[in-house]
Amino acid sequence: MKDVMGVIYTGGSDARLRELTMTRAIAALPVAGRYRVIDFLMSSMVNSGMKKVGVIMQKNYHSLMDHLGSGKEWDLHGKNDGLYVLPPFLTRENVGVYSGALDALRSNSSFLSRSKQEWAILCRSDIIFTCDMDAFARHHVESGADITLMYTRNPDMKRDEYGSYLAVDADGTVTDIEVEPTHPNLDCTSMDVFIMKRELLRTLVDKGVAHGYHDFTRDVVMRLMNEHSLRVGSYEYTGPCWRIDSVQSYFRFNMDILDTDTRHLLFSDGNPIYTKVRDEMPARYGDHAQVSNSLVADGCIVEGTVENSVLSRGVRIAPDAHVKNCVIMQDGQVHSGAYIENCILDKQAVIKRNARLIGPEAYPIVIAKNVVI
Repeated sequence: MKDVMGVIYTGGSDARLRELTMTRAIAALPVAGRYRVIDFLMSSMVNSGMKKVGVIMQKNYHSLMDHLGSGKEWDLHGKNDGLYVLPPFLTRENVGVYSGALDALRSNSSFLSRSKQEWAILCRSDIIFTCDMDAFARHHVESGADITLMYTRNPDMKRDEYGSYLAVDADGTVTDIEVEPTHPNLDCTSMDVFIMKRELLRTLVDKGVAHGYHDFTRDVVMRLMNEHSLRVGSYEYTGPCWRIDSVQSYFRFNMDILDTDTRHLLFSDGNPIYTKVRDEMPARYGDHAQVSNSLVADGCIVEGTVENSVLSRGVRIAPDAHVKNCVIMQDGQVHSGAYIENCILDKQAVIKRNARLIGPEAYPIVIAKNVVI
């Protein structure tokens, strides 16, 4: 795996996440108490033995840069290779928002050309999963395919007018691809993870940009597959996965992770998930605190009632406050007498005394960062 490099493209459609992505990329969204969305992908790469990872960023990338830092939490801060943070390359034509993965890769072509690894794994950052990238790479080499796509048969990953879907034959060869269909007709949902030779990726990027293309799957992979210019293989991922592309999907993931069996599948002993360390005191519970089926991160002070909720670092729940089915991000506060249910509180959000917020489970209430209710 030392001969395999990772390239993570953090662009993505974030309009349906509303206030949650006003100041951050999807990859930087806090999840499961103390993690970010990108932690799971980064940890999968590191656990598989990869030593070089490039993260291509665009708008609202400051939070993600602060989280990744030098990459020391993922052991990617050595003298050779390591973590490469690639902010947008600003020109008159490019104002910090890429039109697609092809534009992003073209702007960072020097990163690809300077790298020495033979193989490259290209992936998006809006899907939470843990995968043995070593097994993925071995499968690709043994299959003899030019490009291998990772896919899942999980029906919860399907979206109308969003995502890519594959038709796979008995040999594992991709025979058809649908991109953003009105209603997906194919059973295999692409995980937006590709592996190919690094030089082939450079060639495809140059040719695609020269023809005015933007989308890597639709404009490059699909065209070359239909022209029989490339053999496109597939690799089935059978573990749990979640696509974070809306407020509802974000809320659902955090609620799903409260289930012990689901949590053990994602956080397995052999594949630890690394994240930025923030030194805090352990969570403190008051004499009358009542907490059930919840994830409570370090630094929290809980003196009220918490049910089926996820509390990030530094959250404070005052006496007589009641929190049910909620996700509260870092340093959020719920004051005495307040009752909130089916809510998402962004960082430093404050719910004042005796406030009452009850949202429908299918469409939780979102309180933006630093807002006081």
